[in-house]
Amino acid sequence: MSTETAKPVRRITVPEIAGRKGGQPIVSLTSYHAHTAAIVDRHADFILVGDSLGMVMHGMETTVGVPLDLMIMHGRAVVRGTRRALIVVDMPFGSYEESPAAAFRNAAHVMKETQCGAVKLEGGARMAETIRFLTDRGIPVMAHIGLTPQSSHTMGGFRTQGRDRESWPHHIADAVAVAEAGAFAIVIEGVVEPLAREITEAVPIPTIGIGASAHCDGQILVLEDMLGLNARPPKFVKVYGDLGAQIERAVEAYATDVRERTFPDDNQVYR
Repeated sequence: MSTETAKPVRRITVPEIAGRKGGQPIVSLTSYHAHTAAIVDRHADFILVGDSLGMVMHGMETTVGVPLDLMIMHGRAVVRGTRRALIVVDMPFGSYEESPAAAFRNAAHVMKETQCGAVKLEGGARMAETIRFLTDRGIPVMAHIGLTPQSSHTMGGFRTQGRDRESWPHHIADAVAVAEAGAFAIVIEGVVEPLAREITEAVPIPTIGIGASAHCDGQILVLEDMLGLNARPPKFVKVYGDLGAQIERAVEAYATDVRERTFPDDNQVYR
């Protein structure tokens, strides 16, 4: 009889993600609760607890209103539901912009309370000092450039970036600045495809595309979007499931059974 035991599951680490530059593409999805995170965990390299949860889970119009405590609550749930993926938690609007010191206090609070492996914050060159401050003090940071949803009010909405070639040097400089400041990866959101390719070639750390390019070192989507739970997903989303329609049919069938008194039947009651 074999005495071999299964190897314990080990979480993917920040250095392992950083080391995937130019290698096997990095797979990522968002998740906000334990049960979906457990499914995603079997396939994704890292899971983002995104502040998009404000819109997806709580019906907000933008991500601006998401509080830090809400990110921590959902971050805890995702960590509890997973075993192997690196968990990255978004820093919400207002939790890191004031100063590097304030960003450190809030990021350290998030990591202590959730036990996540890294945080993500939006902004390019303007956030380089903060990223350096955090990484110098042991907090791994994933950067986010291009379309930054927390800046949607100043951007005039969720607008694709880089349509004018004159703006390309600005976006490339943002990527270089956050990489030099110590970010271990960069999310590139909502930029034209050739610009995303140039950014990927310009930095030594992995780029994670969302509405960007297949040439990025990895990809991320909002889980609910790719599962068909969003009636109007963004252009960059490929819908891999039709869960919205399936849920509708299931709820309708349940309501019919209740009204016709066919549920519960003998199989669902105790004798």
